[in-house]
Amino acid sequence: MPTTKFAPRSSGVLLHPTSLPGPYGVGDLGPEAYRWVLTLEAMKQSWWQILPLGPTGAGNSPYQTFSAFAGSVTLLSPEFLERDGLLPAGFGSEQHFRADRVEYERVLPFKEAAVREAWGRFKGGVGGPSLRMDFDAYCAREASWLSDYASYAAIRDALGGQALADWPRDLRERDPVAISAIESATADEIGRHRFGQFLFDRQWAALKEFAAEHGVKVIGDAPIFVALDSADVWANPGEYLLDADRRPIAVAGVPPDYFSPTGQHWGNPLYDWKAMEATGFAWWVARLKRNFRQVDLIRLDHFRGFAAAWHVPADEPTALNGKWVEGPRRKLFDAFTAALGEHLPIIAEDLGLITPDVTELREAYGLPGMKVLHFMLGEPSNLYWPHNYERLSVVYTGTHDNDTSAGWYASLTDAQRWQLGEYLGHAVTDPANDLLRLAWASTAKLAVAPLQDLLGLGSEARMNVPGVGAGNWTWRFRPEQMPGGMVERVAALTARTNRVPGAKVAESSYL
Repeated sequence: MPTTKFAPRSSGVLLHPTSLPGPYGVGDLGPEAYRWVLTLEAMKQSWWQILPLGPTGAGNSPYQTFSAFAGSVTLLSPEFLERDGLLPAGFGSEQHFRADRVEYERVLPFKEAAVREAWGRFKGGVGGPSLRMDFDAYCAREASWLSDYASYAAIRDALGGQALADWPRDLRERDPVAISAIESATADEIGRHRFGQFLFDRQWAALKEFAAEHGVKVIGDAPIFVALDSADVWANPGEYLLDADRRPIAVAGVPPDYFSPTGQHWGNPLYDWKAMEATGFAWWVARLKRNFRQVDLIRLDHFRGFAAAWHVPADEPTALNGKWVEGPRRKLFDAFTAALGEHLPIIAEDLGLITPDVTELREAYGLPGMKVLHFMLGEPSNLYWPHNYERLSVVYTGTHDNDTSAGWYASLTDAQRWQLGEYLGHAVTDPANDLLRLAWASTAKLAVAPLQDLLGLGSEARMNVPGVGAGNWTWRFRPEQMPGGMVERVAALTARTNRVPGAKVAESSYL
């Protein structure tokens, strides 16, 4: 059986770049990201886990992006653009942003203005022939997705930010005459969007290379579904379950679960897997190839949807009245192994209602599944208790969808708190640290904790509440929140549990 290859025992921290400190209202790929890599190195961490890097759409969610291939220019570092001469000295110095929250309504136009200024300076000759050659080579290399994305983004801008479903029919359906006319009229804006992607890839590649030099690898995140309002749906409508007006016949979600008694109604269009199979799943293969140029390991979101997905009629207000519809299963993953190799660097996000066919699909390709400590209370047979872990697992104290561990503990009943204390063998006074120790000491090959848990923060630092459309994805950490001795404490725990980079595992002769 093939197996995903990574170190025998390792650990990492989950922190999306938007949550980094910095002066421009949102964490970005600038100096603070490099300081964060050095902090991970000092804590003896092997991995930096992030959320999807795409340009965010509805609710500013990284799981609702305008493209599965593009990067978010919101993450561009003004400092580095200024260093390169693409922004004037002190650009944005008159702006005063919050340090603890992302104010997207202010940050997005500011970063777009930065790209617009950089584009104008580039056209004026800043960077010289070398930068022009790099940009032209980038546009040629990434043309398979970049051309569609830049046109989509420019048209959307020209229409005042209208969602794809509300575009005039001729533009929505890509009438050649209408598209030619608007692309001609928006040629400069198309160029600007291409240049923004070039700058994003340039800054991200430099940061990832720096991380690699310091022994830190990156875990990315690939949402299973794309947004209806996206370049992906606009450019490839035949690969989705859409009606004659290119509106969804059914949408994605999940039935009632841990997070919601009415299920989660995501609203994403669903794939026409038969149409995708006819192309050899070319879109998916191209997407993962692009992802693996950006990261070292991918958390493949909602893995169970590849076995069967919850289809909700498009007119239903909740996800209650859906049905399970079979997915591509091995056909898709055989296409992945043919294109990417036998050892797929993928973590299967196998949370939720997991049936035997989902487990069989994951095990057939040797993919590690996820264990979340917040789900462990209950019967001793519960698979989320550390004593039940398979070694080929990735354990999390909590994920971006969970409350922080301190917030989670505060919400428990007295009986649940007693059960946790009984399992630990002592009264719980620091739940985040206790869960961190459980995760790091477990047999799971990889252990990950959100930075909020290392900082011991409460529910005010939660990243996302599933099913709630507003107020998510805004949390940022401030350097003063890092308690004294935290770096040394995490480094010592990582060494004590044999998770330092290059850790070895001795096999017992009695097994």
